[in-house]
Amino acid sequence: MSKAGDLYGQSLYDLAAEENLTDDILGEMEAVKGIFAENPDYVALLSEPSVPRNERLGLVDEAFAGSLTAYHLNFIKILIEKGLVREYSACYKRFRKSYNEQHGIAEALVTTAVALDGAQLKLLEEKLEKISGKKVLLKQKTDPDILGGVRVDLEGQLFDGSVKGRLSELRKKVDETVI
Repeated sequence: MSKAGDLYGQSLYDLAAEENLTDDILGEMEAVKGIFAENPDYVALLSEPSVPRNERLGLVDEAFAGSLTAYHLNFIKILIEKGLVREYSACYKRFRKSYNEQHGIAEALVTTAVALDGAQLKLLEEKLEKISGKKVLLKQKTDPDILGGVRVDLEGQLFDGSVKGRLSELRKKVDETVI
């Protein structure tokens, strides 16, 4: 995370918590982050200093007025005025991190060779919740290179039960024995 993203994201979170709007603003931020990701030219336009500031702020009003809380809309305008709208994603990450900490939520990324079905995901989620003692938000990724099994990254802690991971460990043990 960038320093600016960290600072601004935390500031927005603190304000949202004070106003009891964390859930609302988090949902809005996820939507805006997606819009910005899908429309990089729009973000470039909002960042372009040759476009008058009032026009850039007007574009944001046209796009988001009525669909965002006033605090969130004004937050985006502040980022535009400060030349930091490209840091929006970093602001979201910091906001999300603070939200997760406050609500006892852990994020996990599960990587498998083939997609898990709903029942398998639910079972894995329950096991991870027991391990972490937190509510787990599980994201799934497929990677045929791991061959089989499951690799889970839970808040920076890696649980590697993949075939590729096991073969790598076996290779290390064999190399240690040979040397």
